[in-house]
Amino acid sequence: MSALRIVRATLCSALLLTPFWSTMAAPRVPVAPSPPAGYEARADVSTFIKDLVQRHPELDEDVVATTLSEARYQAQVAKFILPAASPAAKNWKVYRSRFLDTLRVREGVNFWRDNELWLRQAEERWGVPARVIVAIIGVETIYGRQTGGFRAVDALATLAFDFPRGRSDRSEFFRDELEALFALASRDKINPLSLKGSYAGALGMPQFMPSTWLKFAIDFDGDGRIDLQRSTPDVIGSVANYLAGHGWVRGMATHYDVLPPTTDADREALLAPDILPSFTATELAQRGALLSPAGQQHTGKLALVELRNGVEAPSFVAGTDNFWVITRYNWSAYYAMAVIDLSESLAALKTVADNR
Repeated sequence: MSALRIVRATLCSALLLTPFWSTMAAPRVPVAPSPPAGYEARADVSTFIKDLVQRHPELDEDVVATTLSEARYQAQVAKFILPAASPAAKNWKVYRSRFLDTLRVREGVNFWRDNELWLRQAEERWGVPARVIVAIIGVETIYGRQTGGFRAVDALATLAFDFPRGRSDRSEFFRDELEALFALASRDKINPLSLKGSYAGALGMPQFMPSTWLKFAIDFDGDGRIDLQRSTPDVIGSVANYLAGHGWVRGMATHYDVLPPTTDADREALLAPDILPSFTATELAQRGALLSPAGQQHTGKLALVELRNGVEAPSFVAGTDNFWVITRYNWSAYYAMAVIDLSESLAALKTVADNR
C-alpha cells in the first residue's frame, strides 16, 4: 500500500438542489439529500484507474480508487468551461484594463520589492526579466489572492469523465491532467484532495496545470520540496523555468511597433500564421508592413499580431519569438500583450519607488 494518506471527507461536498414540489396543498416536508456517488463506481473510471496504475507503478490502485470515490461532479465547472452564449467582440483596450488595475500594479511593485533577490537570481539563471515573471504571477492570481476554490480532483474528474456538450470534446486532455495530478501528488507527497485551483484544474500561485507542475515546477529555495501554493521563490523559479523551457531568448525584445500593410491581400497573408513568428523583417517590409527602426534590425522571425478594439480600428504589433513564448502560458495575443504592458508599468513604477 502506498504511503500516500487519504483523508476521507466527513461531509458531502455539495448539497443537492431543493426537490421540486407539486402544486398540491400539502405540508412541505424537508427531504435529506443523499450523497452523490463517487466516480470510482463507473466502468469508464475503473478502466482509467487500471490504465493509470499500469503506467505509474508507484501508484496504489486502492489509493487512487479511494480518492476518486471522494471526487464529486461540479456543475459550475461544466458551465464555466463552455463558451459564452453571446461572446462579446474582442476589444484589446477593455481586455487590457482588466489586468492593469490599481490592485495588480500596487501589489506587483510590492511583490517585486519583497522578492527582489529571488527575481534577480531567476533572471541571471534563465534570462527571463524579473518584470515579466512578476507580471505573469499578477495576471494569473494577483500574487496568490485568486488561486481558485475548486478541488482539483473534482474539477478534473468532471471534465475528464463528464465533459459538457457545446464545444469540442477535450475530455482526453483532462484525463491526462487528472493522471498528472495523481503522479505529482505521489512524487511530492501531497494529498490530492487538498489541492485547490481553477475550474480547469490550474494550481497554485502560477496556475500550473498538473502536467506543467510535473515538468517545470522546481524547488528554487532549496528546502527539499516544491510548493507552488506558498513558496514565492518556488513560484518565481518555476515560472522562469517554464518560459525558458519553451524557448525564451535572453535579451530579445518581445515585440516592436509596426504599421500594417494598406492592402487587404498583404495584410491577410501576414496574419495567416496568427501569432507564430513566420516572417523576417525584410519579408514584412516587402508585404507593406512598416516596422520601427529597432524592428527593422531584428534578425529573427516576426509575426504580425492584430489586437481588435471592438468597432474601432485594431492595433498591431510585430511579435518576436519571446512574444510567442509568453503565449505558451495562455494561447492569446491579448494575454501576452497584457503581461507585457503590465510588466512595463511595474518596471517604471518600481524605479520611481526605489528612488524615493
